[in-house]
This record gives sequence, C-alpha cells and structure tokens, in this order.
Amino acid sequence: MDKYKPNYKQIFAIKAKNEKIIKEICPKATNTSGIYMFHREDENGFKYAYVGQATKSLLTRLAQHLDGYDQWIDLSIRKHKLYNKDKNPYGYKINILCYCKPEECNEKELFYIKKTHDTGFQLRNITGGSQGEGKFNINDNKPSRGYYDGLKQGRKNAIKELKHIVDMYFIISLKKKGKLAENALQKFWNILNEFEEKKNE
Repeated sequence: MDKYKPNYKQIFAIKAKNEKIIKEICPKATNTSGIYMFHREDENGFKYAYVGQATKSLLTRLAQHLDGYDQWIDLSIRKHKLYNKDKNPYGYKINILCYCKPEECNEKELFYIKKTHDTGFQLRNITGGSQGEGKFNINDNKPSRGYYDGLKQGRKNAIKELKHIVDMYFIISLKKKGKLAENALQKFWNILNEFEEKKNE
C-alpha cells in the first residue's frame, strides 16, 4: 500500500517549480499578503483580467493557479499559458496591484476589481470579492440546465478532480499481469483523459 501514499517530494518539487516560474515573470510576488491580477490581450485586441487576493503569500497563491482546477482562471491559464514576448505574446501577464494586511484584502480586492473593469478589461471574476459579506455577482449566471446536463457536468468535474489527484499524489501500477489487466489500466487512463480529449477537439 506504500505506493499509494502521497509523494511529498514530488508535491514540494512542483510547488518550488511553479513558484520559480512566477518569480521569473513577476519578481514583485513575495511571501506577503496583497492583491494580484492575471491579464492578457488576445490577437484581436480584447483584454481579459482576473483580480484575486492572497491573505498569506502572494507567491504561493499565484503558483497555485498554475496547477489549479477549481476556478475559471486556472483552466484559462492552462489553455493560454503565461506570457512570453517571443513564444507566447497572447499569454497571461501578472501584476501585483498592492501589498496590504490580510484584514484589508477584501476591501482592496473590491476596489481593484472595479478599477480594472473601468480601465477596459473584461473581468473573469465570477464574484466581486472572494471573501466576506461584500461578495456580489459580476458575471451573469448561466441558465439552469436539465437533469442529464447536470449529470454530464458532474462526471466532468469528478474526472478533472480525480485526474488532478492521481497526477499529484499517486503512482498507478498493475496488481496482475495479462491482457485483461492491461485493458483495464488503459480504460482507466482513457477515462481520466476524457476531459482533456474533448477540450482539444
């Protein structure tokens, strides 16, 4: 059963790698609290942004977005990648909007969300403020869907979460050898990769 224990060395290595990537792109990202922004401009000149807060460490919070699955911005970063002048001019840039005390983050985040919107960015925040009572909807909620649509979305969410857990923590191997076992393993990987395959179609 030891092979199913989390590989902490791998987890820490991924965390260190992502933090290094963030520091190279955004040297102002530190282990302090504050407000940050991911933003990009596409090939047609449309500008998109996401404003967030870090109550403990800006560096850690920014690095978490590179491996996250929970938020729209995490998936968008996976799709569009980070900015590179020569290789990826339409990728995401990172700005530190301000450093502030943890208890000031909600107020500051709301201020910068509005300011970012007023400067012409299409916000990709779902709500204004990720903590506290000041939260309010920014993007219109999608219309309700049917029962089978809900089941389909639930399957997609489960596959994404399971794939993330497997990629981060597990080493998968066969208990038995043989064609049936190999087919079962292949079926397992096909299910885990189902979301990625459909996204790339």
